[in-house]
Amino acid sequence: MTTPIDHAAAVAAETARFVATVRAADPATPVPTCPGWTLSDLVRHTGSVQRWFTVLLRQKLQEPPRSRDVELHLPPTPDGYPAWLAEAAAQAGTEFASVDPDAPMWAWGADQHARFWVRRMLFETLVHRVDADLALGLDPDIDPVLAADGVSEFLTNLPFAAGFAPGTAALRGADRTIRFTRTDGDGDWLVRLRPDGFGLDRQAAASADASVRGTAADLLLLLYGRLDRSAGRFEVRGDDELLAHWSANSAF
Repeated sequence: MTTPIDHAAAVAAETARFVATVRAADPATPVPTCPGWTLSDLVRHTGSVQRWFTVLLRQKLQEPPRSRDVELHLPPTPDGYPAWLAEAAAQAGTEFASVDPDAPMWAWGADQHARFWVRRMLFETLVHRVDADLALGLDPDIDPVLAADGVSEFLTNLPFAAGFAPGTAALRGADRTIRFTRTDGDGDWLVRLRPDGFGLDRQAAASADASVRGTAADLLLLLYGRLDRSAGRFEVRGDDELLAHWSANSAF
């Protein structure tokens, strides 16, 4: 039996890694994977999102929020941002400890429970920690179990993301399929594009119109647009135009 992932503990660990990476770095360092951003922008965004999710959990919202405004208490200069990010994770951890993850709650994705926001915060933090690593020329290390969970989380929730990812409305097709397969452990995800939308197909299929094979970490970075399918790290087969269509319209 697979051991459940402790998403709350993983948020704390990924934030600590993020903070350690950027603490001594130049805040003005460009972040190539987030065009137009610097490290200070990246840290400010991640800390802001963590604080917003924490507020949502504290309020246990039952309907979409009318505003995303929260008290950020930003430091006066970017050199204080790493400690500020660590503080955001600590506040989130306190909320995680008090909230029932199974409590019904509004969420923009498939899982209408408080646990949605803990899991979402994890991958928001993890991917931006990787952005910081890449900006500083570091080789990002991603736990393969977390990465596989991140692939599942992304593909499960993407069909619900049209409000902030409008390109997903174009992910339609006449029963076209894309398979993502993990090569370093268990993990196989079949996405079906239908005339009325798209989503994960839980039924196993012998073949797909297009397929991508790679490690869990590489698949996660591919889905988030941090790697291109043409990188030598993937085995790609089938309809390349379909894969290009997916890549162009699945930006999160």
